[in-house]
Amino acid sequence: MQNKTQTKRSRRKEPFIQYGTTVYHIIEYLQLFIGTFIVAFSFNLLLNPNEIATGGVVGVSTILDSLFNWEPAITQWIINIPLFIAGVILVGKKFGVKTAIGSIITPLFILLTNDLTPPTNNLLLATIFGGVGLGLGLGIVFRGRGSTGGMDLAAQIIHKYTGLSLGLSLAVLDGLVILTAGIVISPENAMYALIGLFVTSKTINAVQIGLSYSKVAYIITNETEAVQEAIIQELDRGLTKLSGYGGYTEEEKLVFMVVVGQTEVTKLKTLVKTIDPNAFIILSDTNEVLGQGFKFTS
Repeated sequence: MQNKTQTKRSRRKEPFIQYGTTVYHIIEYLQLFIGTFIVAFSFNLLLNPNEIATGGVVGVSTILDSLFNWEPAITQWIINIPLFIAGVILVGKKFGVKTAIGSIITPLFILLTNDLTPPTNNLLLATIFGGVGLGLGLGIVFRGRGSTGGMDLAAQIIHKYTGLSLGLSLAVLDGLVILTAGIVISPENAMYALIGLFVTSKTINAVQIGLSYSKVAYIITNETEAVQEAIIQELDRGLTKLSGYGGYTEEEKLVFMVVVGQTEVTKLKTLVKTIDPNAFIILSDTNEVLGQGFKFTS
């Protein structure tokens, strides 16, 4: 029976590329180039034509394009390159080659795609779909452990010299960009920009951790051996034994921790309740699970 279980589990193994290999680095750089192209495409197709400044250096370039008709790509180079140099001098060389490349090729792709015809002039549609495109591109860049530079670098500098957290520093900078857009373009555009920023952040999260959710189950039962056997043999899942104590009885209890997919939740509950109707089960969502039977990453 043990060999059967091991065979079933081995079929679930997914190939993954080991960190540090040449192929892995090539994939990272491909993600950087693909992600920055999507960022540029979304910017020129939806956000910039509708003057939606969703924060960051791209938002600054949108404002200056609206005011002075400056080419956004040139504006972004003027901001990105000095910021990268300042970041290396003030914060250190941890930004790396990919940040330098991202700071250069994002404006380059924006320059190469600046003649796109926007499919809509509806501000809400442009905000939502532009935000999704921007988040998709940035999410792919981040998965490749890259960066597009810009306000991320400024936030790092502020964080080092003021003590503000990176998240707060970036939020302050994006907020200033959107506030400026509200003054020089229109308050309505600034409100749409806030929607776009929210959509972008949610899309980045979805790209980085995925849309699928697994469940973590904590099981307290008196039929520990039977439940353990059922989970391993019938559900084909591993489990972890945690040591717990009853708050009322002060008795030591085994607590099983099991991670299952969405489709396996009902089967798990049925198995446990069939064996022990009085079992206590706690279920909670988890966004990402790495390991055998789930997802392998470097």
